[in-house]
Amino acid sequence: MVRRTKADAQATRCSLLDAAEQLFQARGVSRTSLNDIAVAAGTTRGAIYWHFKDKADLFNAMMERVTLPMEESLQCAVSAHAQCPVLELRVAMLEALRKTATDAQTQRVFDIATHKVEYVAELLGVKERHLRVRNECLARTRQAMQQVTELRGRPLSVDVNTAALGLHVMIDGLIQNWLLDPDAFDLVAAGSQIFDTYLAGLGLQPDQMEGKKAL
Repeated sequence: MVRRTKADAQATRCSLLDAAEQLFQARGVSRTSLNDIAVAAGTTRGAIYWHFKDKADLFNAMMERVTLPMEESLQCAVSAHAQCPVLELRVAMLEALRKTATDAQTQRVFDIATHKVEYVAELLGVKERHLRVRNECLARTRQAMQQVTELRGRPLSVDVNTAALGLHVMIDGLIQNWLLDPDAFDLVAAGSQIFDTYLAGLGLQPDQMEGKKAL
């Protein structure tokens, strides 16, 4: 009985998140009420408050279903065991682009987070999470840049803070523009070329790096 109850609760939670995704994309986050989500999921507002504190909490849970795997891959790129931080950062970034281009749920959630949400009072928790994730990504990217600088024994063409910020803005902007018109360009192919051009501008050639040897 306990196992069935837990399974039912998890199924309800997933149904609420699925309904939220669909409604947020169709109507926008601010114009979608918790009651709308409950009705679409075939449950009650009480079920929503059993699983989520408020709309912002529900929104963040929706985001974490698809973004956490990518955040984890980025974290691995700057782990103590990374053979070449920049190469592994490149792999993580391109995997994020590949998943965005090929996975319908990832596209839907990123589209909502990019184009369908307003940071109004009831969604300040969403803004706080966005800032936290951005800062964590910047910190990991800075760490990777710092590691490769130490490995090669000389600095980049710009300081690591600027290099990390530029990379984050580039990838973020690339995804936002692709979501506006997915037919405009190949996200993965363009992302790969742009990423490598950016690294070359920093004085890095990822295709020539092997193991812990850095240019």
